[in-house]
Amino acid sequence: MTGEASAAYAARAQEYTDLFGSMASVHDDDRDLVARWAAGLTGRVLDAGCGPGQWTDFLARQGLDAEGVDLAEPFLERARAEYPGVPFRRAALDDLGVPDGSLGGLLAWYSVIHTPPQAVDGAAVDDVLAEFARALAPGGGLLVGYFRGPRVEPFDHKVATAWFWPPDELAARLDRAGFDVVETAERDDPGVRPHGAVCARRRVALTARAGSGRTGRGP
Repeated sequence: MTGEASAAYAARAQEYTDLFGSMASVHDDDRDLVARWAAGLTGRVLDAGCGPGQWTDFLARQGLDAEGVDLAEPFLERARAEYPGVPFRRAALDDLGVPDGSLGGLLAWYSVIHTPPQAVDGAAVDDVLAEFARALAPGGGLLVGYFRGPRVEPFDHKVATAWFWPPDELAARLDRAGFDVVETAERDDPGVRPHGAVCARRRVALTARAGSGRTGRGP
């Protein structure tokens, strides 16, 4: 996520939370997909770009050792108040603040949509995926939710500029970062942008790019 997007979410945190900050606002298909993905995980799980924390709490309720990270302090304040038994802290998508290979799973549910394909203000998508690969243990699971489109292109999201991704292009980026795609999902609902999701597993041997990520220092 760019600095612009982080500031924009902080400014509109209450509005966003009112609209989307509970599991009641989640599509049944999304809830089922995340639950199935979570059932196959072991070890610590990170909700990267957790927003107001509803998905982090959902993962914790599945019996997982879940933690949420985000850059927008208003989201973190709300998450800590609403889910006091779940840990939340400030961290960027390209610097998660965890040791190498320490995660069993990582959820990035619509948290990379504002990360550009090339670096503009901070990290690009490839930098973020490399950080995800660094943080995950071999065989660890990654689930990414995103807006699906026929080409990589920006659009005017209500909060900040976001990007559409074709499934094949996102899968290719994941492959280069050191992931094997194991499942994809698509949904087209009236009146909303096309949805996409991809489940992947971190390979035992990372690419040189993925293996040369950050050391896990927090912001």
